[in-house]
Amino acid sequence: MEIVVTGRHWDVSAKFRDHVESKVVKIEQLAPRAQRVDVLVSREANPRQAETSDRVELTVVDKGPVVRAEASASDPYAALDLALDKLLERLRRARDRRKDHRGNAARRLPIEPSTLLPVNQVDKPPADEEPVVLGEVTEVSLGDSPVVIREKVYPARPMTIDDALYEMELVGHPFFLFIDSESNLPAVVYSRRGWTYGVIKLDSTVTATV
Repeated sequence: MEIVVTGRHWDVSAKFRDHVESKVVKIEQLAPRAQRVDVLVSREANPRQAETSDRVELTVVDKGPVVRAEASASDPYAALDLALDKLLERLRRARDRRKDHRGNAARRLPIEPSTLLPVNQVDKPPADEEPVVLGEVTEVSLGDSPVVIREKVYPARPMTIDDALYEMELVGHPFFLFIDSESNLPAVVYSRRGWTYGVIKLDSTVTATV
């Protein structure tokens, strides 16, 4: 598993890199197929935010949904511990969900002789579990203002609303963009108060006006 540590407004020391590698090795226990872990450390120079000046973002690139967590603290070591705790909990939920889905499928579907694979193909992942490739992250300043717009591009694939909610929880965001597999429309799920969620879909049909 590759570990990529980068800093934003902060020089990452060799000591911190070694500390990160000793910590994130726990990820392999819950995500043995993880290919890469991206660790982004950023520092806020504003003295009013001293208690949360250091932010650590962890992203696991696996053969499946991207799992992500972030946390802030007064130093990068504490922020790393907080972010790692969140990430490990989300990885446990992802592992348990996979086990439940496999168990339910085994109970529902009889095994036909024609579905058995040769020994040399048993460990080959299905087509829908190809590694997820993240797009490049770009940041653009808004004119002369201090506002910075950060843009990420992800590959879109159709999924159900249930799967979209699940992936939203894995990345720890209050919303998630996706293509609804039922309507084939761009959609977003988002968190509301309590245990309720909302869904917004975009009608891509544009009607010309005279």
